[in-house]
Amino acid sequence: MTPRPLVPGLVAEGEADEGFLGIVISRQLRELTWTSPYAVDVEATEVVSCRREHIVAALEDLAADCHLLFTHRDERERGRADGIRYHSHYLVPVIGLGDTEAWLLADRAVWAGLAGSDPDVLPARPRDVERITDPAAVLAATVPRRGKPPRDYFEYIGRNIDLAVLAQVPAYANWVAETRNALKGLGYL
Repeated sequence: MTPRPLVPGLVAEGEADEGFLGIVISRQLRELTWTSPYAVDVEATEVVSCRREHIVAALEDLAADCHLLFTHRDERERGRADGIRYHSHYLVPVIGLGDTEAWLLADRAVWAGLAGSDPDVLPARPRDVERITDPAAVLAATVPRRGKPPRDYFEYIGRNIDLAVLAQVPAYANWVAETRNALKGLGYL
């Protein structure tokens, strides 16, 4: 049986979106479709970076090539409805990721694996990362002190974070549930 392709798209707002979320999205989709009765080939996440005022154009660009789209919501947009929406005439599901900055901090073990990092500044329970008021400051305190900026670790964390640990973060678990529903609606599950 020839695998059915699944191309995710992400409208990114910054470096963490591109380096971390793009990887995590593909990894999570592979895990979700692992139990599918169909052969599914999850491809790398296509990422378009843009400012908020250009999001519609970015969604249009991605919708032409992607089966499922994800958007990031920053602090300014708290309280707006997330969930599955359909975009344009392509009828491509668009799923809001919510506030994701703290997701990088959920897995103490992945940070402990980086020499020079300080995972002791992280909460003991993954779910408690949502209570961090300044994730950027905690991230800066966690990264190894080798003169590299935090963004240099985003891809590493995205590839190595334990998805089961990340799923203990309520916002992440909600995003996974919405994504699962979208995959069912698209016939992937």
